[in-house]
Amino acid sequence: MITDGRVLEDNFVPREIEHRNDQMNALADALHPITEGRSALPTFLLGPSGSRKTCLVRIGLDRLREECPSIAYQFVSCWEDYSRFRVLYQIVRTIDPGTVDRRTATTGTLLDRLKEFDGQVIVTLGEVDQLHDAKVLYDLYTTHGVSVVLIVNDVEDLFSRLDDRIVSRLRGTKRIRLDRYTVDELVSILGERACLGLRPVVVDRDRLAHIADAAAGDARVAINILRCAAEEAERDNADEISSAMIADAVDAARDDVQRKQVDEFSPHQRTVYEIVRERGSVSGGDLQEAYRDRVDVYVFSPSRSATSSISFLDRQTWHPFGFERPTRTHVILTPY
Repeated sequence: MITDGRVLEDNFVPREIEHRNDQMNALADALHPITEGRSALPTFLLGPSGSRKTCLVRIGLDRLREECPSIAYQFVSCWEDYSRFRVLYQIVRTIDPGTVDRRTATTGTLLDRLKEFDGQVIVTLGEVDQLHDAKVLYDLYTTHGVSVVLIVNDVEDLFSRLDDRIVSRLRGTKRIRLDRYTVDELVSILGERACLGLRPVVVDRDRLAHIADAAAGDARVAINILRCAAEEAERDNADEISSAMIADAVDAARDDVQRKQVDEFSPHQRTVYEIVRERGSVSGGDLQEAYRDRVDVYVFSPSRSATSSISFLDRQTWHPFGFERPTRTHVILTPY
């Protein structure tokens, strides 16, 4: 059934990204100054989860790397590297490998090392709204030779939480929007994945359309549904992927996407998430109190850390994680 399992993973990066030609061209135009030895203006990639923002930038940078192999590239996931120090450390480790000792490095020495770099570096910040210290955006903007691509769902929401000094520099920058995929677009994407990763004629277009409809415009969910259904067919030694297998795969795929996203939560976001899951129903005040009881080391003040994590889960929407917000002061766990 499955001939190449890599293709059925949602993090697989193809050579081409379907139905994103305009956005790919816009990204190439935004980064073109780099090919002439100049820094590019910051570029935002905007859009909902599953619109393939990260995939688009990885393919775009792979193409640029072929044209300009001397340029340094660094992708930073702000889920994992959410502090000013961590972001700078990841960049400096790339442009000056082997010379940075994390145990003794400071934010100041890392910033100095970056400013001393005499080449070009492109920094992509994934999920930039997860930064706990947005001063690093100012650091990167004001450093010669650094070009930045910022991935975020909602740029205005991001701006509402940034210092005015940073916003004033970023407001007029390039914005590239990726909307949710249509059903037909997802069918095309799934058909290509099926051709590359499955035996011929194991899933027809109607069943791919069933998957696409269930995914609601999210390519990541769609690809995971196809993978889960194919794995069930393979376990059953079936000759094709049936509608029943797809129906079974929908919940499994969503659970898998949710689990991967929860795995990437910061410790503070995970704490808030676990409290709500354990209690089933909790008010904002009780959630703050439970958070303070569990966390010994805070990124900010205890109150602000919990508030930040609650706001984060609001921005992601509670429903994908099995929660609802009937009011602004209460969270309940609902069957998913």
